[in-house]
Amino acid sequence: MGNTPLAWATKNGHEGVVRELLGRDDIDPDKPGVDGETPLLLASCKGHEGIAKMLLGRDDVNPDKSNQYGWTPLSGAAYNGHSGMVEILLGRDDVNPNKSGNSGQTPLCWAAYKGHERVVRELLGRDDIDPDKPNNYGQTPLSGAAYNGHEGVVKILLGRDDVNPNKPDEGGQTPLMRAACDGHEGVVKMLLGRDDLDSDKPDNQGRTPLWWATENGHAGVIALLQPPTSATHALA
Repeated sequence: MGNTPLAWATKNGHEGVVRELLGRDDIDPDKPGVDGETPLLLASCKGHEGIAKMLLGRDDVNPDKSNQYGWTPLSGAAYNGHSGMVEILLGRDDVNPNKSGNSGQTPLCWAAYKGHERVVRELLGRDDIDPDKPNNYGQTPLSGAAYNGHEGVVKILLGRDDVNPNKPDEGGQTPLMRAACDGHEGVVKMLLGRDDLDSDKPDNQGRTPLWWATENGHAGVIALLQPPTSATHALA
């Protein structure tokens, strides 16, 4: 697989072994495996903070180095919800919090999609973060959180003025539409609480959030989206 002894020790969290290996003058602490995964990336994905600190203490380790899929150590930590690791990496000026992978997913996109609230808060604490940066398919962090029904993350993102609740993906689907489609009532309520929300915005094929909720039989969401006048008219 191309992994070095240092990579294996890092992946399995053996701090003592890592320390011994790093004591060698001829060690390459940043040597990637076949997939381009460096020891630091492996440590970040696994949440091995002690090992990450040892590696970051060296000048010959790139804290923002990507693997062949575009994943950085910060991406790996964010995806897996390792908030302590995220905090360590964000403390570095040479770590770009907006750096995206091959699919365009930023660390914030991954954290929001997976519902890691603490990680989302940490990333949003960086002044240079773009909270509304979409992936290659036009899906924003808010869109990913809405799709999976992560109410806590949706609430955090909606608390920012620089997040557009109406931003559509490449298919024209908005965060509201994605939440309505899967029946996430709590998320739908939060989105409808935004004054600047367009609750009737259609996708590229003319289907609205109400259409999607109806198509999938989500009665609770239908009740939230359907205008009172329409409901009254229907009863009449």
